[in-house]
Amino acid sequence: MTPHPVRRPEAIDLGPARELLWSAVHQGDEHGAAAVVLDALESSGEAETVLLDLIAPVQAKVGTEWAANRLTVAQEHTATAIHERVIAVLAHRPECRGETPGGPRVTVACVDGEWHALPARLLAEVLRLRGWRVDFLGAQVPTPHLIAHLHRTGPRAVALSSSIPTHLPTAHMAVTACQAAGVPVIAGGAAFGPDGRYARALGADGWAPDARGAAAVLERGLDRPGPPAFQQTVDGLPHLADQEYTIVAATTHQLVKQTLADLEDRFEPMRRYTERQRRHTAEDLAHIVEYLATSLYVADEQLFTRFILWTADILTSRHVPARSLDPALDLLALQLKDFPRACRTLAHAREALAERTPLTKIPGPGKPA
Repeated sequence: MTPHPVRRPEAIDLGPARELLWSAVHQGDEHGAAAVVLDALESSGEAETVLLDLIAPVQAKVGTEWAANRLTVAQEHTATAIHERVIAVLAHRPECRGETPGGPRVTVACVDGEWHALPARLLAEVLRLRGWRVDFLGAQVPTPHLIAHLHRTGPRAVALSSSIPTHLPTAHMAVTACQAAGVPVIAGGAAFGPDGRYARALGADGWAPDARGAAAVLERGLDRPGPPAFQQTVDGLPHLADQEYTIVAATTHQLVKQTLADLEDRFEPMRRYTERQRRHTAEDLAHIVEYLATSLYVADEQLFTRFILWTADILTSRHVPARSLDPALDLLALQLKDFPRACRTLAHAREALAERTPLTKIPGPGKPA
């Protein structure tokens, strides 16, 4: 049985509704947000349009406003939670029940460690509207439990979602395990790159930039994997044979600890940091090392550079000097001097950072600050 054909309603202007929904979630007004969404459903007559052209853009604005330091973490969490509950309200409306009892089955899940579940939830609801039987497993699904679910339910495909690139090694394991179970995988989410380059690198059977695209790929069909052949990770990613990723990932704690200690000598403002500021600096360094390791895993220096420039923007919006990133990258390079790919990745990021941010000259090793 095939999913329902997609209706193409006449375009409606959702601009005013987006402004009203933004105002409601910004104020933490769940009832107001639900009213806006239900009004838009009545006006458009198309739940998919409300999900993807109203709720999704407003949620994207929530992330943008948090990054610009115009929303607190608590406000961002509140807005996301409101959207999740409003989607549930929408899904339970009689006119929004498109799931067909005998329709094709699909599993939608976030990779283990990924707690940004809203993009996957939007896809799950779109697929239900189109007649699929959807098992939505939510955030942070451990791979062994995902595979057990596949063996029990036998879906036509798995849609794996991840927003954070540092989860790519885990996503790779999940993709491989699903295929070994005989189920093809479509990957989606910001973690896989704007053009899906990391989905392809990790061997996913399909990729899509958004829910509509993913639904279209699934409707066309993915080839079911053949009998699993014995494979090691380096067979698909031969650069991992140099062990740089493995060693950097395994020594993250030591790298962060040493860099934090050395920064006091190299970055004078840090000597006046409060305990809270030091804790945040340690967290930032841990993220930097995790992204460096991920870049080594997929052999893409640009992944790390994009993260560093994004971090510089985040720090600037919070009135923290972005130039503090440069000595941290330099100190990491000193510790990793015997790792050529890591050093090239760090150097590339420092060059991009220097072009973006005026940097103060940092004393070299052994020189007084």
